[in-house]
Amino acid sequence: MVAGVFAPGGVLAQADAHFQPRPGQTRMAMAVARTMAAGGRLVVEAGTGVGKTFSYLVPALLSGERVLLSTATKVLQDQLFARDLPGLARTLGLPVRMALLKGRASYLCLHRMELARQDALAQEPGVARALASVQDWSRHTLAGDLAELTGLDERSPVLPLVTSTRENCLGTPCPRFRDCHVHRARREALAADMVVINHHLFFADGALRESGLAQLLPTVRVVVFDEAHQINETGVQFLGAQLSTGQLLDFGRDLLVAGLRHARGLADWSGLAAGLELAARDLRLVAAALPAGTRLHWGHESPQGVSSAPQGQGVSDREWAPRGAPDPEPAPQGVPAQAWQSALQRVASAGAQACSALAPVSEMAPDLLRLHQRGCELLDALARFCGPAHPDAVRWVEVAAQLRLIESPLDIAQVMRERLLAPPAGGDSPEKPAAGPGRAWIFTSATLGEDEQLSWFTQRAGLQDAEILRVASPFDYAAQAAWYVPRHLPAPASPAHSPALALWVGKAAEQLGGRTLVLTTTLKALRAIGAALQQQFAAAPGARLQVLVQGQWPQRRLMERFRAGADNGQPGCILVASATFREGFDVPGEALQLVVIDKLPFPPPGDPLVQARMRRIDQAGGRSFKDYALPEAAVALKQGAGRLIRRESDRGILVLGDTRLLTMGYGKRLLAALPPMRKLASEDEFEAALLALARGAACAAGATRSSTTAPAGA
Repeated sequence: MVAGVFAPGGVLAQADAHFQPRPGQTRMAMAVARTMAAGGRLVVEAGTGVGKTFSYLVPALLSGERVLLSTATKVLQDQLFARDLPGLARTLGLPVRMALLKGRASYLCLHRMELARQDALAQEPGVARALASVQDWSRHTLAGDLAELTGLDERSPVLPLVTSTRENCLGTPCPRFRDCHVHRARREALAADMVVINHHLFFADGALRESGLAQLLPTVRVVVFDEAHQINETGVQFLGAQLSTGQLLDFGRDLLVAGLRHARGLADWSGLAAGLELAARDLRLVAAALPAGTRLHWGHESPQGVSSAPQGQGVSDREWAPRGAPDPEPAPQGVPAQAWQSALQRVASAGAQACSALAPVSEMAPDLLRLHQRGCELLDALARFCGPAHPDAVRWVEVAAQLRLIESPLDIAQVMRERLLAPPAGGDSPEKPAAGPGRAWIFTSATLGEDEQLSWFTQRAGLQDAEILRVASPFDYAAQAAWYVPRHLPAPASPAHSPALALWVGKAAEQLGGRTLVLTTTLKALRAIGAALQQQFAAAPGARLQVLVQGQWPQRRLMERFRAGADNGQPGCILVASATFREGFDVPGEALQLVVIDKLPFPPPGDPLVQARMRRIDQAGGRSFKDYALPEAAVALKQGAGRLIRRESDRGILVLGDTRLLTMGYGKRLLAALPPMRKLASEDEFEAALLALARGAACAAGATRSSTTAPAGA
């Protein structure tokens, strides 16, 4: 039945005149259908253009099973739920109940919206206007999904005021529980045949205790992870422990509002809130001299088996304290120990005073009861960070607008094996909800590794025994795309690299009329290249190009403007963006024809999580650069290259601004990970290819203008 849907003359061909049967798509769909019927674990790498979404949706819809679909982002969730699933269900003629389930922060909290009016932040004019807009929308929304408010910036300060978190949600005692949008979404999910979630939601609070999944998972036999390459990094964010100065500030703000509302005069709520705020800010100020984005190692490591990586790979050969040392590291690396310990003590003291004041009044209102529980949870988290780290975890401090204390596992393999993928001990269980086939787990993405066993993905996810399927892209990359390395660029470590690359990109993009995406490996390079390009075109008033830089506009607006290109008389675009645009950014057609990757995307050597992973490989007798850093770079490079060709008619050039691809021995391995594009060996060959793209784009634009101005019936 599944094969017939994809066959020539099948259901999809009848419904869409542009549908083209693809052997790879059918092959993947059959493997998915087989796994769904028999149970087990299937990992599929489906190259760009295979049509992997339909390859799992068709078997899922035809299976008759309840299916949980998890994808990487809320944008992809919305696309699945609003377009792909209902459209395909109509085509197949299947009545299917579908539900969309997001995390709490995606939904309006009616109770917190009412409290927001009393918050000092809500008195600021900009926040007050945004809050009024939310309140007006709240009167007619059914789902309460804030994505409906297209005019609300995702960075708006009003969002924390009108949404709940696991920490501040009151649950069933909430006075607005019956109308709660989160609760309604969970009820709909429990009654649905197809439930669309995201990876963050899946792993939140240990994957099972939060967001309704504890009830949902035991009733679902089939689970599909799309964009599965992200699940490891998503999972480690949620499976460890975190404490931030932002949490402390939020707690203090809520303490003041709830205390004055429900227990005025029974404690010095203003003084308690001020004490918490001061302690949180003092903790942040301990690292005030460090730039935002810094990650500070914090903890002991085992000295056994530590070996140095090849020189220049950024792996330290320092001696580490014995694993499991009884005393924790007194302070994060680079932070004065005495100042750090004093700041933690002030936080503990302020938190303890708040909890003591809340204890006798906590039964007076649900808000106060939850605040008391939150205070105790924050103190428990603080106590954990004052003790030694778990022996199989890494601990660090992240410096940003707030300070975050983080302890994380190195990967999700153990959790996946023990909590989710382990065979049932007997009888019904979350892993095997009823007699018959076991649970079916499908993991798919366009990029899951560089070797036949996809070990980059399977080892970290505990899926070494899964069935592996690799389906190549149907695109003719040799005809559609080429790659080029400008040999004249300075070494990637040189301060001159970013300015030189920006100058070269500007000249190329001007010939092409924009249509250029620059992907940088660091935020420093993002700012340098973006500023240099904006200055370059600001100094040339006649240039018909607009330089877009990530961070200067909201991400969605950047994407929409870039996709629009030179339509409606607008200038062409150069978009300079970081790694977040390496995946999930889809620009089919001629709006994107030149992708530039500034440097080889090796994992940052100073990152504590990266260091810990590399040490573990070295201690096990492996070679961390070869076994970790190179595969990471290969996958990231492949993801960036994947932005260029999105359909059969696309044409483009991939530029790699790192001469190490040509001069270092590992360059061949990285180039082999790319789609099989043709090589441009010289500047002359590049210029000829660029000119051909420019001429093709001009012809296409002329044809479009002619068709739109031709008389009726022409």
